Amino acid sequence: MRIGLNPHKDVPHNPTDFLHQVIIPVYIPNFDGYFEEAFEIFRLCLSSVLSTSHERTYITIVDNGSCRELCEFLDAEFKEGHIHEVIHTSNIGKLNAIFKGIVGHNMELVTICDADTLFVSGWQQETIKIFANIPKAGIVGIVPQMRQFNYATGPVICDNLFNGKLKFVEVPDSESMMKFYDSVGWKRDYPEICTKLSLGLEWSDDLKVLIGTGHFVSTYKRDIFKEVQSFIPFKLGGISERYLDHKLLEYGYWRLNTLHNYAFHMGNKVEDWLKDFKQPEQEMPVMEYGFPTFKKVSKVSLFLKNKFRYRMFKNEFIFNSFLTWAKLPKKYHDAFSIK
Repeated sequence: MRIGLNPHKDVPHNPTDFLHQVIIPVYIPNFDGYFEEAFEIFRLCLSSVLSTSHERTYITIVDNGSCRELCEFLDAEFKEGHIHEVIHTSNIGKLNAIFKGIVGHNMELVTICDADTLFVSGWQQETIKIFANIPKAGIVGIVPQMRQFNYATGPVICDNLFNGKLKFVEVPDSESMMKFYDSVGWKRDYPEICTKLSLGLEWSDDLKVLIGTGHFVSTYKRDIFKEVQSFIPFKLGGISERYLDHKLLEYGYWRLNTLHNYAFHMGNKVEDWLKDFKQPEQEMPVMEYGFPTFKKVSKVSLFLKNKFRYRMFKNEFIFNSFLTWAKLPKKYHDAFSIK
């Protein structure tokens, strides 16, 4: 039997004080083998995001079927008020876990990162600066990576093809880029020039960005999540990463990255440099938000700026002509080949 009326019926939500959400899905089923040092890695990740984010940042941790010890740690962090939301699920897969963190919130920007990300002071300020100054920025990464300009970057390349802003620029911190590839097990046998030059966008005198970004830590405009598939049939990989990339292209948004490095990929081992790492001291002011959003582009535009552009770049003559046009010296063309 129900008596009376629920006092919350038909009561609208008050506007949230938070502006920016960070979602970290984590899966640590045990502390053996591959996961032996995963708990310490995750603690470093969480500590780094807490110490480098402004006070109006909402931290969501999605436990994707982890062991009891991690669950207890997360619950304690939540009770202490260090994080704002903890979601416990069975192992439903990375992207499905991310969707659970997205639903129910309406903050303008959503940063999604792996649980082995080490944030560096300044990441949030630089990310917001790009969104604030470049209207069509839809995703902004904070770790420069080599040869990312030919993946899901059709809109930004086509939209800037004739304005003189698109050109190869120097990467200020090539050693950090190499450290990323070290962390994923690559040998240093790739062309060194690819860590020193990258296709960039000289947007203004005081703002340069790189074209393209990876997946392990990126910030998105929330409006691309207005329509999302309710279930992705992969725990990791498969169509998971491509799904979000395609949603970005549907709105004609640009895939960008900060010029400088503002995070590190730690992997599953605590290396010596991590034990001694200290965050650069920096203020964390709450910057202005209020970024423009766009409607979905037409199917014709989607095809021309993505599939057609990608097919054209597979032609060696056209691709090399583009590299020359973007002011990359001819002697480096082979190093940037997309074959």
